Amino acid sequence: MRSNIGIDLGTANTLVYVKGKGIVVNEPSVIAIEKDTKEILTVGKDAKKMIGKTPANIIAVRPLKDGVIADYNTALAMLKYFIGASVGSFTFFKPTVIVGVPTDATEVERNALYKATLDAGAGKAFLIEESMATAIGVGLNVEEASGNMVVDIGGGTTEISVISLGSIVLSKSVRIAGDELDEAIINYVKDKTGLLIGERTAEKIKKRIGNTWPNEEYDNEEVEIIGRDILSGLPKTIVLKGYEIREAINNPVSKIVEQIKLTVEETPPELLTDIVMKGIYLSGGGALLKGLKDLIEHETKIKVIVAEDPLTAVARGAGMVLDKVKILENLAKLQR
Repeated sequence: MRSNIGIDLGTANTLVYVKGKGIVVNEPSVIAIEKDTKEILTVGKDAKKMIGKTPANIIAVRPLKDGVIADYNTALAMLKYFIGASVGSFTFFKPTVIVGVPTDATEVERNALYKATLDAGAGKAFLIEESMATAIGVGLNVEEASGNMVVDIGGGTTEISVISLGSIVLSKSVRIAGDELDEAIINYVKDKTGLLIGERTAEKIKKRIGNTWPNEEYDNEEVEIIGRDILSGLPKTIVLKGYEIREAINNPVSKIVEQIKLTVEETPPELLTDIVMKGIYLSGGGALLKGLKDLIEHETKIKVIVAEDPLTAVARGAGMVLDKVKILENLAKLQR
């Protein structure tokens, strides 16, 4: 039997959903290759551990940037690995694969992803906007005549959409997300403490004490980190507090929230009424950022629901779309 697979090919992580099995792959979108021979050494978690630590003959790269393919060959190798890991090596029928794509991806970017999916071993390939996949993944009835609003904050992009009757009525794809928060933390630590840290350390800080809303508990959380002192070049240990990280990420977070507010302001009144009744659904890794729900509610005056298991919503929705006949027909028309 042909396997049906949904893939969230994210800038930070790749998740694969197999119909009847659930999420079977959840790995960092990183691949380690031998520089001269281009031989693949490892993919996923083990490759991510190598970032910033490899000898000159090995490079650990992230083949996606802002949710789209930046390096075709390495992205193809990574896709092939993840599809193989999902369905096994001895499957007679090639799988049907649906991959999430940012709403504002260009025709060239979409074609590259479509071709890479087929080249990686898919029998049939479909692309679906990540916002639509998110809405399906969190359990919204996207095919009814009612407004639904979803915000998916991933590693490379933030997808904001209003959906009704199986189509995206209004959308914004903002190339500000988890990676930009990490970069903001790196710059803040360097400017305020004179310490150089890498992206893995910045990500650890964000996950441990990152927050967006004034709160005594959040403010007093702390994390100890080791970096390189700019002046001496020697190792140095410092302690960062939660309120400092809120200040560090304030600028990119404010830009994301501003785009959410603009989407609300541009939503047709009848659909906005539905959204106010249902709430805004928040998913992706950014949904786990402490206080973000409170901040969005304060700024939009609309309740926010953090999706159950927000990290897997896109992959689950992409896999489940095969049961949505009208949506699947629309995807097929778009790719003819």
